[in-house]
Amino acid sequence: MPTFSTKRRVAFSAAQMYAVVADVERYPEFLPMCTGLTVQSRTPVADGEDLTARMNVGYKQISEAFTTSVHLRPQALQVDAKYLDGPFKRLDNRWRFIDVDGGSEVDFYITYEFKSVMLSLLVGGTFDQAFRKFSEAFEARASFMARRP
Repeated sequence: MPTFSTKRRVAFSAAQMYAVVADVERYPEFLPMCTGLTVQSRTPVADGEDLTARMNVGYKQISEAFTTSVHLRPQALQVDAKYLDGPFKRLDNRWRFIDVDGGSEVDFYITYEFKSVMLSLLVGGTFDQAFRKFSEAFEARASFMARRP
């Protein structure tokens, strides 16, 4: 099962990075291959908020959509996404943000498996490349947001 994880030090606080990742409605503006995202439900919970989101992804002529359950925990500076429906057999994603001198450490982890071997062969490598760029895309978004008045 493909897995990607990275820890990056960035020049933004853990709270700033958490805010960018938690703002899922904005993903189509900057996230590689994300062509649309709809939050289908939001539920306040004791440690944050649970939401159900449907993301559309596309690459060339291939377009797919999948639904995840996202648990936002602002006090812990953590975001967890679990797969609900779509072309995957499994998809788990987590973000952790820790303040360090001069910024924060962003811990990103994702593991996934497509239901279809054909789809895996067609877009698997593309997904791997996109996941490798996710952390960079979120960091660039934090930089953009920091420059806004």
